[in-house]
Amino acid sequence: MSPRQSAAVYRRRRIVVLGIIVVLLALLIGLVWSLVARGGTGPDPTPSATRSSTPSPTTSTPPASPDPSADASPDPSATTPAPTSTADAGPVPCTAAEVQVTAVTDHDSYSADQNPQLSISLTNSSTKDCTMNVGTTTQAFTITSGNDTWWRSTDCQQTPSDAIQTIKAGATITSSTPVTWDRTRSSVDTCAATDRQRAPGGGAAYRLTVSIGGFQSTNPMQFLLN
Repeated sequence: MSPRQSAAVYRRRRIVVLGIIVVLLALLIGLVWSLVARGGTGPDPTPSATRSSTPSPTTSTPPASPDPSADASPDPSATTPAPTSTADAGPVPCTAAEVQVTAVTDHDSYSADQNPQLSISLTNSSTKDCTMNVGTTTQAFTITSGNDTWWRSTDCQQTPSDAIQTIKAGATITSSTPVTWDRTRSSVDTCAATDRQRAPGGGAAYRLTVSIGGFQSTNPMQFLLN
């Protein structure tokens, strides 16, 4: 049987055990403190994105303020207004394609004591108004019989004048004052003569052609002298 140990030995053993426990606790506390301190100084964990049930408000960007140094002159490439239509400028000069010229006599047949009265008829066959000079300066009456030219109004014309006339679309106008043929042969040399050759009658046929403003009549007008 072993000898019984004294109380002093037991006390020393308890002190050693307690010392070991204290050391272990100190080490454990130091380790925990080290881990806690390291966790506080380390990088923050990235939070996971969460979907918000409330939509974020949209912020509109205000328009940029005009640059005071910018040139205020108009851009030459900008669209310019369309030119005014020529239809607004009023009637334009007539063309030969638009105006039909017709020779007119007051009768188809004349007795021995009648002198033919000659006129011009103009018809605007277009869909727009047009203007032309219908004065005596632009008129020419010619009377022929076969291949023989008997009379021209321009041979002995006196004081010709101009007269600008607007002819409405689809309208027809006629000479206001007819030209009289005195049934004699004309020439520039016999305008003042009183004994000019007279045109034969007895049913002889003559033709009248006219021109005005450079436009010629389409067909001659035939008539008879008795």
